[in-house]
This record gives sequence, structure tokens and C-alpha cells, in this order.
Amino acid sequence: MIKKIIAVCIISSFIIACKKEGNKGILKSDSTNTTNTEVLADNGAIDSTIAYNTDINGNKTIKTDYVYKATDKSLVKVVFNYDPKNRTVSITNNKKTFVLEKSEAKVNETIYKKDDMTATVKGDSLIINQGNNVIELVKTKI
Repeated sequence: MIKKIIAVCIISSFIIACKKEGNKGILKSDSTNTTNTEVLADNGAIDSTIAYNTDINGNKTIKTDYVYKATDKSLVKVVFNYDPKNRTVSITNNKKTFVLEKSEAKVNETIYKKDDMTATVKGDSLIINQGNNVIELVKTKI
């Protein structure tokens, strides 16, 4: 009988200790890392998928990355940087990255340019024009 009482006391004290300290395996999110922003998506509405990313030094940036698929089925990584000081799109394929700066924004489309390359974003499609070449990309759900 005494062994059962001791076992119950040990188990109950363990449960109480766990409740006080919480589960240390769960990381608490820092609410300062994400804030509601009013960055507009290409359709003119507030884009709810955008949040601040904070680096090691505490610098905040607004970036989202997607995977697009070309008509030849190749995959392309596209990173949109919505930082007001540096609005760009980075397009990566075959270990090459092209960074284009935002030049124009309309209600349903955004245009990025660098040299002779132009990227037009309309909804889930991204159309790249370079010289006489036109590359059509569609956002995937991988």
C-alpha cells in the first residue's frame, strides 16, 4: 500500500512539474518575426501569404518563393522580394539566377525588367520575354 502511495505521489508531482514548465520540445514563435503587411498581390488585393522574414541580425525582409512550371515541364524557382526599398523577382533555372527589378504595377499585372529581359506576372502565370524568346510559366502546387 505504501508503494502505491509513493508511486502516485511521484507520478502526480511529475505531472505538476510538466504543467508548470510546459513542453520544452515546442518552440514558441516570436510574434515580432511576422506582422500583417499591406503588400498588394498582383490582383490588387492584400496578399495574405506575405510575412516578414527576419535574418540573424534582425533585419526584416518580405519575400515569398514559388515553383513555376514551364511548358516543357521544367521547374523554375521564383522569389518575389516585396521590400519597398528593393522590389525584385529572382528567377532560377539550371543553376542560373536572373534578378529583375519591378518597373510597373497595374491592378492585374506586375512587370519586372532588367536589360532586354522582361517578366510579366498575371495571377498564377509568369511570362518572360527576352529578345525574340517568350517563356510561359505557370505556378505549381508542389
